[in-house]
Amino acid sequence: MPAAIPLSPAWTAPLRWCAMGLLAWFCGGCAGLPKDVDRPVSTALDTSQQATALASLVQQRRTAAGARHASGFMLLSGPQEAYGSRLALTQAAQKTLDLQYYAIQADASSGRLLRGVVAAARRGVRVRILLDDFHSTGRNALVMRMAFEPRIEMRMFNPVAGPRASALGRLWGSITDFSRVQQRMHNKLFLADNVMGVTGGRNLGDAYFGKSQAENFVDLDVLAIGPIVADMSRSFDAYWNNPRAYPVQSLITREELERLRAQLLRSDDDDDEPAAEAAPAPATSTQPTPAPDLPDAAPAWDSQPMDLRNAEFVWAPAVLLADQPTKIPLDGDGDDALPNAPLSATRPPASPGDTVVDGLLNLMRRTQRELLIISPYFVPGDDMKRAFADARARGVRVRVLTNSLASNDAPIAHVGYARHRKELLAMGVELYELRSEQAGLGSAFGSSGSSGSATGASRSMLHSKVMVVDGRLLVVGSMNLDLRSQLQNTEIALLIRSRALAAEAGQQIDSAMRANAWHLQREDDGRLVWHAPEGSGLQDAHTDPDSSAGLRLLLKLLGPLAPDHLL
Repeated sequence: MPAAIPLSPAWTAPLRWCAMGLLAWFCGGCAGLPKDVDRPVSTALDTSQQATALASLVQQRRTAAGARHASGFMLLSGPQEAYGSRLALTQAAQKTLDLQYYAIQADASSGRLLRGVVAAARRGVRVRILLDDFHSTGRNALVMRMAFEPRIEMRMFNPVAGPRASALGRLWGSITDFSRVQQRMHNKLFLADNVMGVTGGRNLGDAYFGKSQAENFVDLDVLAIGPIVADMSRSFDAYWNNPRAYPVQSLITREELERLRAQLLRSDDDDDEPAAEAAPAPATSTQPTPAPDLPDAAPAWDSQPMDLRNAEFVWAPAVLLADQPTKIPLDGDGDDALPNAPLSATRPPASPGDTVVDGLLNLMRRTQRELLIISPYFVPGDDMKRAFADARARGVRVRVLTNSLASNDAPIAHVGYARHRKELLAMGVELYELRSEQAGLGSAFGSSGSSGSATGASRSMLHSKVMVVDGRLLVVGSMNLDLRSQLQNTEIALLIRSRALAAEAGQQIDSAMRANAWHLQREDDGRLVWHAPEGSGLQDAHTDPDSSAGLRLLLKLLGPLAPDHLL
């Protein structure tokens, strides 16, 4: 999903805006954020000198491989590997688990992982969970119950004011503080014992692990081991100790969460649908409550953690690119650093540029032969277009895979990309758009909860964020190549110098472009043509494929009202 203000289909009627604002006002949705919040400073535990199972495993694997480099990496391109690696980390951790995410959805896959996290806490592991607050409304707010489990701390980054049971109230909180709320923490980290960790594009939820019946994201993560994970932990600490991170207990009480849960259970009973558990109920006494059973809908691979002893790692030099949390400034204060916080808690690893995306622009300027990019939300600003033009002037081949209108989970974000297509093609950038199922008017402002195609098939939506430079440098992270990632949201990425990993990612991208993407070109008369994927049996098209005329018309009307930096 894009790290933007996602408007659900229920909000698409413009006449409802005034009514929702008034209702939210009378419901008390204009409440502000708490003041004088206690945020005890904590940092990653140094496990390098401790004989944890994971630390020992990393050393054994490095020695067995005879590796020159201290850190190893494994691409997690499939949902089973992505899910199994996280599950394995929850089971193997002995000292610490640190989770940082833009979104954790209250569904079966997240529930399974969070129960593993609770089990780790109950055997003595220190757990810290840092979650961007934008999506924590309604059922998704139940994830915050984790904060009331012993040995688990949970903080919400850049909270949105308003009642969590009411989407209307939260909407009002967003409108009345629009500029601040637009800035989101988009980072993704899953760290165990400070020696193994996962980063990349995935949030936590069914659609990110191939479990959704209607629509699933195509994504890519990296499992990293060794000293590079300490850099990832330092970045986590910088956000955890930032004044924008609010302990859950300062935002909502256990009783309020239980009332919300009861309300959702009654709603599910009224709809004759079972309630999905987001997390185990917190312990209410000194005796922990047992974790609830797994949902019946969990697929077989849910309970199969990756065998980390047999995982194949590529050992290579790497650097962590991490935006500083001060990219999202406090109101009226240009310095978010806590005066008594240690250096490692306030300064993440430096990136080549001012931001992660600036660092990627620097890489583009140094590219000599080929630039291969996946960006699901692709809205290039002037400096990015200059970087592409300069690369083309040097003879660099530039190929970009992004979402088609039909595969975009928030088609309103497609508007910003569409208005730059002809200019990009004119400078020689090769554009490919992921093929997906039919998209209609109902998906204009976000497809969460839609039914997918008319035939009931699962819809594929691109969510990977990848760049391959000259076949030797690979970047995988949370960033999109758009103005939002560059200017507003915070991002994180791994830059790895490895021809083997670059080739592996490049082959996957090549295959997707050939077999699963429309190749967009400009004809002599200026019209755009979408060439069908090889062997698909589909016909070429002169309008956005697999999308309805109504959707295309609506986005054409809304386009002038949607500035690039907000998409």
